Amino acid sequence: MRGQHSSLDSATPRRVRHPGRVAAWLLALAAALVAAAPARAGDPRPVVYLVPVDGIIDLGLAPFLARVLDEAAGARAAAVVLEINTLGGRVDAAVVIRDALLGADVPTVAFINKRAISAGALIALAAGKIAMAEGGTIGAATPVEMGLPGSAPQPVAEKTVSYLRKEFRATAEARDRPPLLAEAMVDADVAIPGVIDKGKLLTLTTDEALAQRLADFRADDLAAVLRSLDLAGAEVRRSAPTWAENLVRFLTNPVLSSLLIIVGVLGVITEIRTPGFGLAGIVGLLALAAFFWGHWLVQLAGSEELLLLALGLGLLLAEVFVTPGFGILGILGIGALLGGLALSLVGDGATAPILVQAAVQVMVSLVIAIAGALLLLRVLPRLPFARSLVLEDGLSAGAGYASPPETDRRWLGARGIAASPLHPAGVADLGGERVDVVSDGEFIEAGAAIEVTRVDGNRIVVHRRKPPAGTP
Repeated sequence: MRGQHSSLDSATPRRVRHPGRVAAWLLALAAALVAAAPARAGDPRPVVYLVPVDGIIDLGLAPFLARVLDEAAGARAAAVVLEINTLGGRVDAAVVIRDALLGADVPTVAFINKRAISAGALIALAAGKIAMAEGGTIGAATPVEMGLPGSAPQPVAEKTVSYLRKEFRATAEARDRPPLLAEAMVDADVAIPGVIDKGKLLTLTTDEALAQRLADFRADDLAAVLRSLDLAGAEVRRSAPTWAENLVRFLTNPVLSSLLIIVGVLGVITEIRTPGFGLAGIVGLLALAAFFWGHWLVQLAGSEELLLLALGLGLLLAEVFVTPGFGILGILGIGALLGGLALSLVGDGATAPILVQAAVQVMVSLVIAIAGALLLLRVLPRLPFARSLVLEDGLSAGAGYASPPETDRRWLGARGIAASPLHPAGVADLGGERVDVVSDGEFIEAGAAIEVTRVDGNRIVVHRRKPPAGTP
């Protein structure tokens, strides 16, 4: 019994130690798994950036997309998905976006949901892959020229169509897509047997684009796009324009651009024609600054355009205050001003018709601004609320606010003729003497009858003298 007891005693410890060792190994393994779990949980998931491309394609969209592409490349994103639903927009804007996509350091995918028409088609073709939702369309990219507000778009010259056709072809070739399909979207003269006849522009549905190998796969939502890319568990970062980018898109809108030009030129002309520096000059300079700031940020306006604007304003000021009349300086000033503003409205890919259209837009704005300035200068002093803003006779020399030479004060009430055009400064013939004078706000041609209305400091102010009643 004692031996058995001894045998049991000796056996029991071995049975207890064996499960203990197993438990210790299990605990160690569990601890290792727990320690490794946070590291696996901390491993970054693939990141996908989603960029909306909807509405009108404008130049403000280009810097937004470039920012997202740079940000995605810096984050080593798995892809940038462009969700496209647009009927088109500006050709030069689409060309800038196309170049950014072709040079991107991150994979790009165009998710056409539901349409990529005109400029949108070029953007889609520039992406690395194309996914199309059920009922989607892509194509119809012939360029047109917008006319005056309310008029129908007009066809452009053949060289513009040729340029854009080759842009589409080169983009398709860069992404290994059928180049003839891309050309047929732009030029109705391109015929593809079994696909499109001559005389018609190509627009493909989702099924047709897949059958022609223009699109890579079908996807009805973003989840389906990610599954097709083997990125079903990816982290999706939805990108949106910042307030500054939205402001730039607002400032570069063609309608607002024309309005800023009108307000800017109107303010500058009004300020030049009135003494001192006041509200009109501030508003005009702010409007021109907003115009050039917005177009600078979208890489339209550069140092050349700013130099042309400054040169134009300087020449016009010299024409008004230095050389009486309107001559070569005025013509050069208007040309420089027109060139600086027009070049700030176009970007890469701008052809001759686009440049002409921009010049016409600026010329119309200038004509409206000049007409508005002349009307404002004639009407403003008569308005009750404006009289408190306009310095008229309150600080005249006769009241003791200036010290004109006695030789100048003798001209008060004198009559004569304008020896040179008064724009507004010039020379008058007063009693056989040539005297430097300034008109009271209107342009007076040479030879017109004038009368001195006041003498302020060294300024002899005249106005046009009306002929006596009954004079033909």
